[in-house]
Amino acid sequence: MARLANIAGIAAQIGYKRRPGRYGGKPAVVADNTLDRQFEVAAPDRVWVTDITYIRTHEGWSYLAVVIDLFSRRVVGWSMQSRMTTDLALQALLAAVWWRKPKHKVMIHSDQGSQFTGGEWQSFLAKHNLVASMSRRGNCHDNAVAESFFQLLKQERIRRRTYLTRDAARRNVFEYIEMFYNTTRKHTNNGMLSPVDYETEQKRMNEAGV
Repeated sequence: MARLANIAGIAAQIGYKRRPGRYGGKPAVVADNTLDRQFEVAAPDRVWVTDITYIRTHEGWSYLAVVIDLFSRRVVGWSMQSRMTTDLALQALLAAVWWRKPKHKVMIHSDQGSQFTGGEWQSFLAKHNLVASMSRRGNCHDNAVAESFFQLLKQERIRRRTYLTRDAARRNVFEYIEMFYNTTRKHTNNGMLSPVDYETEQKRMNEAGV
């Protein structure tokens, strides 16, 4: 947890006034929408989704990037920084790769934000056996699981507050992800088990040949 906390950054998007932008359905340019809203996955570390949101502090906006495993809806990597850059997204993905050490190729689904379309991001994917999938431009439903996580974070923890400092926001997000969401919060998708408990139960069943 300490390593994750050091890697982390910060942000939020749902819960504040929506920022202006384009909302359409143009096809992906850098990568196809291979995921195509197939959010039910039969094994861990086969499909990850990633996204960025923002959180308000008295020191300015702070940004949070997360990587979520669709199998269990577990946050497997995250990063918080004061700027919404490619490095923010890469640090979250690096945390996921370092912690999970996937043995198979992993699809990583994102939107078409500049953080996910540049050469540095594409180079990282190629070096770590990751393959890109991207939402249609401006179509948030194509990445609904990540959007849903941000909504839960803001409804259950942030609640439209403005944090005093970025460090205070980071600590609060760390507590939510590592001490509540991953380990305790029950999900209907997981048969009312937390992401950690669901992964543990599925591993036990696989080993028992159930």
